[in-house]
Amino acid sequence: MTTNLHAPLARYAARLHATAGDRHHVASPLGAWLLLALCASAAPEGDAAGPDGNAGLDGHAGLDGHAGLDGHAGLDGDAAALADALGTAPARAARIAADLLDAPHPLVPSATAVWHRPGAGSAGLDAWRAALPRATGTGPLPDQAGLDAWAREHSLGLIERFPLALDPRVALALASAVATRISWAAPFDLAPAGALGPDSPWAGRLTRVLRTPAHGHRAWIAATPEAGDVAVHVATAQPAVNGGHEAGGADTGTDGSGGAAGAGLSVVSVAAAPGVAPADVLAAAYRIAADVDADEPAGRRSLFDLPLGETPLWTLREEAVRTFAPDRREQRHTAALPCWSARDEHELTGLGFTAAGRVLAPLVGAGDVRARQAVAARYDRYGFAAAAVTGMFARVSLPPLGVARVAELRFGHPYAVVAVATDRRGGGTGPWHGVPVFSGWVAEPDDVAAADLADPPVA
Repeated sequence: MTTNLHAPLARYAARLHATAGDRHHVASPLGAWLLLALCASAAPEGDAAGPDGNAGLDGHAGLDGHAGLDGHAGLDGDAAALADALGTAPARAARIAADLLDAPHPLVPSATAVWHRPGAGSAGLDAWRAALPRATGTGPLPDQAGLDAWAREHSLGLIERFPLALDPRVALALASAVATRISWAAPFDLAPAGALGPDSPWAGRLTRVLRTPAHGHRAWIAATPEAGDVAVHVATAQPAVNGGHEAGGADTGTDGSGGAAGAGLSVVSVAAAPGVAPADVLAAAYRIAADVDADEPAGRRSLFDLPLGETPLWTLREEAVRTFAPDRREQRHTAALPCWSARDEHELTGLGFTAAGRVLAPLVGAGDVRARQAVAARYDRYGFAAAAVTGMFARVSLPPLGVARVAELRFGHPYAVVAVATDRRGGGTGPWHGVPVFSGWVAEPDDVAAADLADPPVA
């Protein structure tokens, strides 16, 4: 089953990347979209929505999403605003998110979580949490160290800290993580930086760049409606082994029920002529990526339809060869491109999260929302690694001043100790529940051991 997420996600990506402009950056529109989709299950469905929530939706709309994506038909103001950000009806977005999260990709480990401050719950909040994808973690709100640890664990160690700082006003926190760490099925060769061409501003700054190997990569020239003729290169990951060994994911098996067989990851690089707006090149890249594993990609140009010579995007020459190609005309492509890395943070509050906060407000009484994404990526000769952690906080007003009594308990004289087993296995009370295992009377204390003086390592 496919999710048909490409058009809505390309539309959201255009909005997110527009906030960064033409500066060097990397982002995960998917990571942000997943959080919005979790919120979507709290939105009321409109009267005009059909049984599948697809009222007015056209999954084949243009990549800017301004034609055919009528996901707000019959919805109220807040739900309609959320549908506009998602590019599809909220109910459909929630189902797509559940499909992705409950069938994890072996090369793209992902995680989501929803935490609430104790005492901030409601019957509506409990019902919403019960409707979240099975894979979404829930529980009481961790402290900042706990949030940071969650970010490190689910980003393969690439993101050190959660993108938002906790404060006493936070009543509800949502998080998503999307990560990958893969090796190329065929590593790049190396070439002098001059292979980028005489017009490249990078040729004089770099020493060596990457060149496609003789086999294992794909490259072509494509005609696109957004950016004209573009150069395209595709590098592919080694296949997943044992349900996700390459990406460090959990073992999901290798059968047809969600295992590793048939799962892959390709990284598509697209370059347009200098002067083409970044937004147009990104839109072209999303269009090409949707078709990346096709035998004959849409828009592919024949080299025999292009003039010989040099442009900023390619050099095209003709040489005599012995070939079995049809009409004795053979087409060969190589590509040279640099290594790159990026580390970034993106403010997302205005990209649908304000509407998401209003949708969730009846559940926790919180209307003030913040959302932010931390992301890192590296592309080099041997592989690709990237991770994004997206966080959303729903905050309430500070409570009125009152008084609190704080008790610090002291065990400064002999006291009793009992070690007792708990057993809630299977959802009931097991035979071990409440059984005392050890007991004692502490009358002679020890000092803290020297080995325990060091703080424990951060998880």
